[in-house]
Amino acid sequence: MESIIQEAEQLFTYTQALRRDFHRNPELGFQEFRTAGIVLRELNELGLEITTGVGKTGVVTLLEGTHPGPVLLLRFDMDALPIQEENETDYVSCQAGKMHACGHDAHTAIGLSVAKLLYQHRDELHGVVKFMFQPAEEGLGGAEAMIADGVLTNPNPDYALASHVWNEKPIGWVGIASGPVMAAAEAFQVRISGKGGHGAQPNTAIDPILATAQIINNLQSIVSRNVSPLKTAVVSVTAIHGGDAFNVIPQEVEFKGTIRTFDPAVRQRVLSRFKEIVEQCAVAMECRAEIDLKSITPALVNDSQITKLVYEAAREVVPDYDLSTTAQTMGSEDMAFVLQQVPGCFVFIGSANEKSGLAYPHHHPRFDFDEAVLPKAVSLIAAATLRLLSGEY
Repeated sequence: MESIIQEAEQLFTYTQALRRDFHRNPELGFQEFRTAGIVLRELNELGLEITTGVGKTGVVTLLEGTHPGPVLLLRFDMDALPIQEENETDYVSCQAGKMHACGHDAHTAIGLSVAKLLYQHRDELHGVVKFMFQPAEEGLGGAEAMIADGVLTNPNPDYALASHVWNEKPIGWVGIASGPVMAAAEAFQVRISGKGGHGAQPNTAIDPILATAQIINNLQSIVSRNVSPLKTAVVSVTAIHGGDAFNVIPQEVEFKGTIRTFDPAVRQRVLSRFKEIVEQCAVAMECRAEIDLKSITPALVNDSQITKLVYEAAREVVPDYDLSTTAQTMGSEDMAFVLQQVPGCFVFIGSANEKSGLAYPHHHPRFDFDEAVLPKAVSLIAAATLRLLSGEY
C-alpha cells in the first residue's frame, strides 16, 4: 500500500493537468464528446480493450489481471452543469454558461489515473477491472442509459465502486458508510387551475394562488406528522409561478420541487400523502390539480461487506484521515441504479479548504476544491481495488 500512495503522488501532475483541461472545457450531459475522446486517447495508450458510445457518450474499458477472479466495476462521471462560472483561475471554464461545478472533472481525471496506476499492478490483480466513464449523471439518466446499453454485462460485475470529491467536508475526511448513504429523489411539478378574475372582485373568481398557498403549507405537515421522527424525508417546494398583473387573479399557478427519502416504505408514504394533500386541498378550494411526479433515482445503498473492505483499505492509504462510518446526504446519485444490481460502495472524499477559499458548495458558480485531494482519491480507489481483487474475497 505504501507503493500505491507513492505512485499516486507521482501521478499528481498528470491527474491535475487532466482535471484542469476538463475544467476549462466542460460538456453537458450526453454532450461529452471531447471528454470521451480524451478518455479514449489515454486508455488507448495503455493498450486496453475499449468500447465507446455506451449510453450515447460513455466509455467502457477492461483491465484484466494476470490471475482469474471476479469483475470489479469502477464508475467515474464526466458531465458538467449549465452554470456560468465566477471563479478567476487560470483553468476557468472557456464555455459560456457551462461549468464543472460538482467535481466530475476531478472524477474523470482520477479514473484515468487509477487506470494508469493499476495497469502497472496488473500482475497482482485476481480478476478484471471494468472502468465505466459515465455521461449525464446530473439528473439526465446517464447510468440508466449505460445499463440499457449493457455496461453491467459481458462481463457482469461482481462488485462496484464509485467516489465523489465532497466539498461539504474538508480535505482529510472520508465518508465510508454502509446502508443508504444518498437519498431517493423525486421531482414534482403541479398545476393548480381555478378561475381568473379581477383582484378587486375576488368573489367572482376561484383563486389558484390562495389554493396553492394552502397546499404548500399543508405539504410541510408530511415530514412533521406522517413520517416517524426516527426516519428521514424532505419535501421542498422550490419554485412558484402564477399571475403577472397586480390587479388580476390568474387562471392557474404552477409550482415544483423535490422529494427525498432513504427508506422505501417512507418513500411510498410521502408520495401517497403528497398526492392526497395536493388533490384534496385543491378540491376544498374549488380548484383542479394536475400532478406530474417523476422518479429520478432510488436511494443509493452501500453493501456492508464491500464497505468494510473499502474502509480497511482507507485505513492503510490515508491512516491520518478522519474516516466517518455515518456519512449520509439527502442528495441523490444515479450510481444508485448500478448498486441496485451490483453490491458495492460509494465513497465521499472531503475536498474543501476554507483557508484557501475552496469551500463553496457543489453546484455553486464559485465551486472549486483543494487539488491535494486528487492523489488521495487515486490511492484510495486503487488500494480498494487491489484489496477486492487480491484473490482473498
